Amino acid sequence: MICVDTSVWITAFRDRRSPQAEHLTELLDRDAVGLAVAVRVELLSGAVRADRPGLRRALSGLPVFLPVDATWTRIDEWLELAGNRGHRFGVADLLIGAIAADRQLPLWSLDDDFDRMARLGLLETYRFRK
Repeated sequence: MICVDTSVWITAFRDRRSPQAEHLTELLDRDAVGLAVAVRVELLSGAVRADRPGLRRALSGLPVFLPVDATWTRIDEWLELAGNRGHRFGVADLLIGAIAADRQLPLWSLDDDFDRMARLGLLETYRFRK
């Protein structure tokens, strides 16, 4: 199972023939994709009104991972560690990353912030090679 970030979904939606879209389709066909709840919210909130019902139906077939008490503790620890090393991250990225780490899932993203989190040892990223 791979936790797929908003950035990958957006790339796939914009160009269904992109390598990211094709690989995402392969992962979906294998039931290997999960969503942090924040990704689901970001996707739905960014969709135009006419697309929202279909997108909601499509996403409903995927497991959605919610934060637990330990998620918030993890985020607090990450803030301290990252801050001490001169890094700052947005709330949504921290939540997405911590949810993936809670479940020991690699996170596939096109966002450099998650690469920085991985270099700090906070989470594992998924590397898709074209």
